[in-house]
Amino acid sequence: MTSVRGYFHPKTASGASSLVPSPPWRYSGDLLTVEYRTDPARVRELLPEPLELADEDPGAVALIWADWQSCSASGDELLDPVLSQYKEAFAVVRCRYKGQTYSRCVYIWVDKDFAIARGLHQGYPKKLGSIHQTRPHPYGPAPRISAGARFGATLAAADRRLAQAVVTLREPSETNGFVNGHPMAHHRWLPSIEKGKGLALDELIESGAADFEGGQAWVGDAELELFEAPTEELARLTIEEPIAAYYRQVGVVWDGGRLLESGLSGASAE
Repeated sequence: MTSVRGYFHPKTASGASSLVPSPPWRYSGDLLTVEYRTDPARVRELLPEPLELADEDPGAVALIWADWQSCSASGDELLDPVLSQYKEAFAVVRCRYKGQTYSRCVYIWVDKDFAIARGLHQGYPKKLGSIHQTRPHPYGPAPRISAGARFGATLAAADRRLAQAVVTLREPSETNGFVNGHPMAHHRWLPSIEKGKGLALDELIESGAADFEGGQAWVGDAELELFEAPTEELARLTIEEPIAAYYRQVGVVWDGGRLLESGLSGASAE
């Protein structure tokens, strides 16, 4: 019998074509985070059972832009940058499960196929998008990481701009915000191949960083706009009140998660 290898599709005799290698997955990135408050009802409609609104500040949202370099344990992808570099923008809310507060990514766009594949495994609802953000640099016209520095960020998908922001740094901060500061509670869903058979995969999982390091966080203010689009719903998380904006460089390791529940029937297969 032929043996095929690979952590993800496509599986081959050698496994070299697999879209993503096995974890741990390692990340180095620059994060721009804009936190604001929306109508808690708009957050609630994105939380399938058994998830509930967070007890405190239930309408808080974090819209995050990230410019990543990523790799497997070997680090080989860093020397073939097309396999390591990608950008993403994602919206995070908070929720409650059995008395514990979790973060949850409700929308996310990335610009590489391998990032989508990792998201399918982790329970992130990833879609293709066009994401850009200002990069800091110690020379020339690029902003330094210092008071008064200004960073722009844009997000588009299917030829429509969905969000744009300008962040102005004010001072060092002890945190990088609070909305995305908890373990993630995500669903892994896959419809059955047989019509009418519901979900073949239906799991609520917890995941987070197996290791983390970060540089000095900076807090500031943001000008944030969201835009309507025919096939996107980010703008439903309307900006009711700004909270703060942050910049931080981070290093993260992801190495699996934990099953919380399965067979929840919390989503339709249609």
